[in-house]
Amino acid sequence: MRLLKVATCNLNQWAMDFDFNTNQIKHSISKAKQSGAIIRLGPELEITGYGCEDHFLELDTVNHAWECLKDILVGDWTDDIVCSFGMPIINGSERYNCQVLCFNRKIIMIRPKMWLANDGNYRELRWFTAWKKRDELVDFQLPHEISEALGQRSVPFGYGFVKFRDTAIAAEVCEELFTPIPPHSELALNGVEVFMNASGSHHQLRKLDLRLRAFISATDTRGGVYMYSNHQGCDGGRLYYDGCASVVVNGDVVAQGSQFSLKDVEVVVAQIDLDVVASLRGSVSSFQEQASCKTKVPSVEVPYSLCQPFNLKTRLSIPLKIKYHSPEEEIAFGPGCWLWDYLRRSGASGFLLPLSGGADSSSVAAIVGCMCQLVVKEIANGDEQVKADAIRIGNYKDGQYPTDSKEFAKRIFYTVFMGSENSSDLTRSRAKVLADEIGSWHLDVSIDAVVSAFLSLFQTLTGKRPRYKVDGGSNIENLSLQNIQARIRMVLAFMLASLLPWVHSKPGFYLVLGSSNVDEGLRGYLTKYDCSSADINPIGSISKQDLRAFLRWAAIHLGYSSLADVEAAPPTAELEPIRSDYSQLDEVDMGMTYEELSVYGRLRKIFRCGPVSMFQNLCYRWGATLTPSQIAEKVKHFFKYYSINRHKMTVLTPSYHAESYSPEDNRFDLRQFLYNARWPYQFRKIDELVGELDVKEIVQGSGDHERVAAASDVGGMGVAAAGSGNPNVGL
Repeated sequence: MRLLKVATCNLNQWAMDFDFNTNQIKHSISKAKQSGAIIRLGPELEITGYGCEDHFLELDTVNHAWECLKDILVGDWTDDIVCSFGMPIINGSERYNCQVLCFNRKIIMIRPKMWLANDGNYRELRWFTAWKKRDELVDFQLPHEISEALGQRSVPFGYGFVKFRDTAIAAEVCEELFTPIPPHSELALNGVEVFMNASGSHHQLRKLDLRLRAFISATDTRGGVYMYSNHQGCDGGRLYYDGCASVVVNGDVVAQGSQFSLKDVEVVVAQIDLDVVASLRGSVSSFQEQASCKTKVPSVEVPYSLCQPFNLKTRLSIPLKIKYHSPEEEIAFGPGCWLWDYLRRSGASGFLLPLSGGADSSSVAAIVGCMCQLVVKEIANGDEQVKADAIRIGNYKDGQYPTDSKEFAKRIFYTVFMGSENSSDLTRSRAKVLADEIGSWHLDVSIDAVVSAFLSLFQTLTGKRPRYKVDGGSNIENLSLQNIQARIRMVLAFMLASLLPWVHSKPGFYLVLGSSNVDEGLRGYLTKYDCSSADINPIGSISKQDLRAFLRWAAIHLGYSSLADVEAAPPTAELEPIRSDYSQLDEVDMGMTYEELSVYGRLRKIFRCGPVSMFQNLCYRWGATLTPSQIAEKVKHFFKYYSINRHKMTVLTPSYHAESYSPEDNRFDLRQFLYNARWPYQFRKIDELVGELDVKEIVQGSGDHERVAAASDVGGMGVAAAGSGNPNVGL
């Protein structure tokens, strides 16, 4: 037997905080050594943090990364343990995203990334060059200070692997795993048994299974040990890196770290017998044949053995049942952990949320409540860093610290119901009950006097006073009256967030939380600079349907039972007067359902559909219940309001990224914000298609009648066939 113990990490790094990141790396190495591991793998760009973005273009960032690496290597951190560190490196005039393989205070090899992530939230080609030389390792001259400190002038640089006396290991960096021809397939044929994937993968709802299936498929037919390391937490932006450091052996997951956690450092260890890899490969005839005619990959030899011999005291890691969270759990724990990182790193003393009693703001409140529960639980489990952060943020004195989530929420979470004459007693009551369940410091404020003051000022200036539509006003008046209320709430929220800590003799300031969902952003069903305008928004990339499912789950699993009543209530903005014959409803206002919005959003973003192709796709999907003309009107209606309101996305509050059809304009969904909202060419093409389909339907219908008549002459045997012809089939 060749026994090998490996350690991989979830690290909660912070972009550009070099001291913090270096200390985290050292901590992870210490934990790996304590476990007896001989290989330690860290996440992609762990020294700088993954989310540095345009800071990668600064020479300072690269220089500081070298200085931190030197600090690690001149100590005893890499003694008797192979460590892979992620950092940017300039070779010649090109900047590369690299894994630096180190052992016994020396750099063994530098492996630049060959296939860069450049879609969705990723922009690596903006900052890095892809390594293209696959057939050689070049000699890289180390920076002078590094060379002097390590007594090492140069190091192999490029695509290759490291051969020890008893095994071979290689790096495969994040995106490379997901390419059509991943490097591990070629490396396996060259005898590499241990693959080390350093990643910077962010959370997205229902995405983890895709990632884990890639690890499994990398080794289930070709054999091997696949190590995966990832960032975990908010490193300074909209993304939450969701950890899940794992070790897979021959297609079986034998170690899996947490996906969501408040821990800064988590080390996942596995004890492996490498002979099972050799055994599997030797039993697969096709692997043997392909290995015999492989393309040779360059390698670096290290005269050292990593494995231990057979030992009865050693327990091998066995296959585990993979841990997946439900989407509802993902919504609770992902944004909850993201909020905690943002809170403790921003210098704020807590959160303030305009709580309307509706589904969206109640979801945000529940997520903050979940965060408080996670903090108290982690402190009870002995996490000293979480405890120290909670004591500082909660302003605890005399050795006290949080032991109850409701008590902690009272210290760091304000909720405010900002009612008007249009608000119902039901929503006011729901907000109060939920605030009591969570433990927040709750305020009930009426904004009617402020609204009236604005209207009186307008009347003084113009001589006119706008009226609601139900009272005989025009659409313009109606919309303006709603916007006044919404914008007053935004101003009041920021004023309270700044001054309430002072009123209660607390230090610092509060962060204002937004609560618009992804579907409202897509449709533009929000007032620009209203309560959707906040410091951060934990649900801005989550659909209404998912939020309603989350509310049902949270009512039971978080202990906030009032959320069941919130979820059951029809969505309404409560910005218009309530009458016996009229009550404002979101879906009526929008002219479409939230379910339809999710369909439009996925077709527009994920399937890259413009108006015409969306119409064609929906003819297949909805053709059994709607005519082509009806579908055409729905598509036109969506694109009209999407394009009219696209400008609102340019000022959308920074939101937790969770959904693949997010319209977030900053980096994920890059499009113009000034459209010809009539879409003349596209809508004309849709009308032409509708006309063609109507003609075909008429012809199809007349053909059916002819077949029915003909079939009646032969005993009616053809009637069933004719009658079963669906005029929508084939649209």
